[in-house]
Amino acid sequence: ARGPSASGRQLVIVESPAKARTINRYLGPDFVVQASVGHIRDLPTKAAKGEKAPVPGVDLETFDPTYVVNADKSKTVAALRKACKDASEVWFATDLDREGEAIAWHLAELLGVEPARAKRVVFNAITKDEIARAFDQPHTIDIDKVNAQQARRILDRIVGYQVSPLLWKKVARGLSAGRVQSVAVRLIVEREREIRAFVPDEYWDVDVQLALDPAAAAGLGDGWRSFLAGDDGAAPSKARRNAWLADHDAFTASLVEIGGERFNVGRT
Repeated sequence: ARGPSASGRQLVIVESPAKARTINRYLGPDFVVQASVGHIRDLPTKAAKGEKAPVPGVDLETFDPTYVVNADKSKTVAALRKACKDASEVWFATDLDREGEAIAWHLAELLGVEPARAKRVVFNAITKDEIARAFDQPHTIDIDKVNAQQARRILDRIVGYQVSPLLWKKVARGLSAGRVQSVAVRLIVEREREIRAFVPDEYWDVDVQLALDPAAAAGLGDGWRSFLAGDDGAAPSKARRNAWLADHDAFTASLVEIGGERFNVGRT
């Protein structure tokens, strides 16, 4: 957790220790790269002593989160704070997804760096050219991505802590409910209930081709059947069928009967 001294040098914080060593080689001696090793802060797993909260770390009235430093990251945070204090500049080079953006924001909060002024860099590959490009084009922390990650995490916590106990009672201990799976199961159950409640009914659908001139109707039959057979054996599309009928002053009408009731669908 200590890492090399950042005194007088620029501090770069990444997530992975393996990436830190490689990036440090590309940046040179003016930089020192340290790793957060993933998330350093999260919602507490249980409510504080004496506090009655159904969902630890989340206010169910305002949905405001309360974060705590992960128990295994106290030394890492202490080392990063010391390095940040000694460094001439701080860069946040966590992963480019929403989780990485949130980690950068949590780091900035803990290290006393204003997120709107933080130097955030992202790269798709750990190569010398890509690292140089990223550090030539820094930007601030994307608070929209941070909020997206926070919303997902808070919803995870609310669903998990309020639905999982129901699973323990009805199914088995140790099961966990998720924000996606729980909704999917609800949709499946509702659909299954609709299927079971379905009452089958007799259904007839009759299509007929009619000629505007009754005298021409008999002569059009053979031409219509030949057209449907097609030259290459493939049935013509609906648009071609309608075009043929229109060219021969004819149309298609549909009659539907459901449960003894007849409905004239109309002509095409």
